[in-house]
Amino acid sequence: MKFNKIPLTGAFVIEMEPIVDNRGFFARIWCADEFKLNGLNPNLVQCSVSFNVRKGTLRGMHYQDVPFMEAKLVRCSSGGIYDVIVDLRPKSPTFCKWFAAELTSENRKMIYVPEGFAHGFQTIADNTEVIYQISETYHPESARGIRWNDPRFGIKWPIENPLLSERDAAFPEFTP
Repeated sequence: MKFNKIPLTGAFVIEMEPIVDNRGFFARIWCADEFKLNGLNPNLVQCSVSFNVRKGTLRGMHYQDVPFMEAKLVRCSSGGIYDVIVDLRPKSPTFCKWFAAELTSENRKMIYVPEGFAHGFQTIADNTEVIYQISETYHPESARGIRWNDPRFGIKWPIENPLLSERDAAFPEFTP
């Protein structure tokens, strides 16, 4: 796997390094040893899937608060997403900064979301499926969110007027 540093401290875009032959290819999408070598949380305890029927669907911006903060490895297995992360760690040099990457079934890129980051995505294709590998069990009492269009961050989403859940639409603006 190829770990590409991005402008947010501790976050990476990860690319597979496929071994190709006449049948197709084989590649790793997760390896505890490689995650440890790159200083990432190698503990994965949960895997989730999100299926989204319509292009323009927006899910986010979600995170889990202490004591159940979680790291995520996000991959798009079908369709495509505009994946966004926001650093909410007050002591981080990239506090309140955001980063986005296009993850598609064609480019097979993944994004590593460290603990203390909010995460969300907008689908850029119909029938999009997203796989999450997560370092912490889901704890509803620690589930939090920030508004997808919070002016503090100024996230530039690719599709206007997204399809949102009532919960995501009601998230508050971020207050440190």
